[in-house]
Amino acid sequence: MPNSNIQQPSYPAVEMVLNAIADWVSKYRNAIGLNNELRQCSPDEVMQIANDLGVPANQLRELASKGPGAADLIQKLLVALNVDPKAIAMSNPLVMRDLQRLCITCGDKKRCSHELAKGTAAEHFREFCPNALTLDALFAQKNQPQH
Repeated sequence: MPNSNIQQPSYPAVEMVLNAIADWVSKYRNAIGLNNELRQCSPDEVMQIANDLGVPANQLRELASKGPGAADLIQKLLVALNVDPKAIAMSNPLVMRDLQRLCITCGDKKRCSHELAKGTAAEHFREFCPNALTLDALFAQKNQPQH
């Protein structure tokens, strides 16, 4: 009977390299669309999903091609602005969907990531974020006295 208490040797450097390679392969697959679930759908299903989301089918395909984490920065920005992303999603799902859509197509992701990492995104998001007007409108609406 083999001894199950024998410890396997640990190779942290090898594990780090293998994890980096696995991460790169995953990102590569997303970039070339191998994980694009829409390819598994019929044209009618894609059209129905697009209708449900309120976007044209070609825009849905474009958004899906960006990968599963393409709207993560809006979540992080909302947290930096002391806003609960889940609360917006619950109270106003259409607004949240629009925030995500604009985040996915944003051309300033590098700056956004940098500002979030520095902790300055809340001060500077109006300079680069395509969602700035919507966020300001949400803040203004939140600060309105309830009648």
